[in-house]
Amino acid sequence: MSGTIAGRVQQARRQRFERLVGRALDELPPDLLAMLDNVAITVEDEPLAQHLDQWDDAPETLFGLYEGTPLTERDSAYGMTLPDRITIFRGPLERAFRSPQAIAREVRITVAHELGHHFGLDEDRLEELGLG
Repeated sequence: MSGTIAGRVQQARRQRFERLVGRALDELPPDLLAMLDNVAITVEDEPLAQHLDQWDDAPETLFGLYEGTPLTERDSAYGMTLPDRITIFRGPLERAFRSPQAIAREVRITVAHELGHHFGLDEDRLEELGLG
């Protein structure tokens, strides 16, 4: 499909979305970036069923997901561990927000929200910070 016009359009949309995620990371304060530890940030088109099954009341849309051990829960036994994973889901964000400006804003919020989980913040605290 990548050779078709539709495939090339999809590829261009994905690349543009990946640049938005990269820009969101580039805009983080240096102090915050310095605190990141053993975390990989990826983009996927859609969440898998296993991602949605992690909640009793699965959200209608899942924009991002943090999987790993938050910094606040790591101790001296933490080591030789695969990186935490933050996944940003392109499809749900593009369907929920139509304008490029709105998508860019929500990507920044979603990246910050999932990084908040990496730093040990819960949903209530993220909501208080305007990242809910």
